[in-house]
Amino acid sequence: MTANVLKQIDAKTGKALVDVIVDEAGQKGTGRWTVQSALDLGAPVTGIAEATFARAISSQTAQREAARGVLAGNAGDFHIKDRKGFIEDVRLALYASKVVAYAQGFDQIQAASEEYGWGIKRGEMAKIWREGCIIRARFLDRITEAYERNDSLASLLVDDYFAGAVANGVSAWRRVVSQAALAGVPAPAFSSSLSYYDSLRAERLPAALIQGQRDFFGAHTYKRIDSEGTFHTLWGGDRSEVEA
Repeated sequence: MTANVLKQIDAKTGKALVDVIVDEAGQKGTGRWTVQSALDLGAPVTGIAEATFARAISSQTAQREAARGVLAGNAGDFHIKDRKGFIEDVRLALYASKVVAYAQGFDQIQAASEEYGWGIKRGEMAKIWREGCIIRARFLDRITEAYERNDSLASLLVDDYFAGAVANGVSAWRRVVSQAALAGVPAPAFSSSLSYYDSLRAERLPAALIQGQRDFFGAHTYKRIDSEGTFHTLWGGDRSEVEA
């Protein structure tokens, strides 16, 4: 679909059709409902959320117009020296980001299944989607195979096939996200999906600081890596630690 849209020439102007289409994306509500549900379930569907918000910001025409002449870009010149190499990098980044989106979507459905007792089998669900009218990605077969190998798979990303496929594109993924940032080109779904990937694989996350901050302003307590129990620091006093 993307290739067909990008190569379409506008008969009236002779320009690429995509360049004469107004850059305000509509939505029927599916993405918004998905993100709202994910928040209720505590399921981090970051790629889907950013894609939804990207549509929303495209429609903020008054704000965009006001910001265009005010907000500094500081973007460097962006020159593609290796056209084929760049296209391949984008292809790999797209594939990796799509795997993340599917992984997050299946995680959300699994969370809902557990919350509401639906008893959904994710592999069978992928088969159903394969026969549908909207989602016909060929790697749905790969997803079915992944859940057939392990129906309690913690994340689609840790399946051998998908872990290998994404690993093959990680360097390209990082290049595309960094190049987009340096060029001042927003790539929210790519960048948020990469951040999610890095969050999953990280041995330690900044959430430790968040817990310290929550304890500081609201005495919400925290746990330690070296002791059982829950603790609170007396921030307003002598800063000693007490067991909660």
